[in-house]
Amino acid sequence: MTDTWDFYVDGAGEWRWRRTAANGKIVGASTQGYKNRSDCVANAKRNGYSGS
Repeated sequence: MTDTWDFYVDGAGEWRWRRTAANGKIVGASTQGYKNRSDCVANAKRNGYSGS
């Protein structure tokens, strides 16, 4: 089973990502919020995300 990547809007209205392992533990997350989803996805790709 592979890790799950979630993209969401935080309380400040900014995009963030979170990577969750198959065992349910969070193994990575963005350290800052992004105004645009595309910028958030680009940061996730630099951290191992291979989706689109």
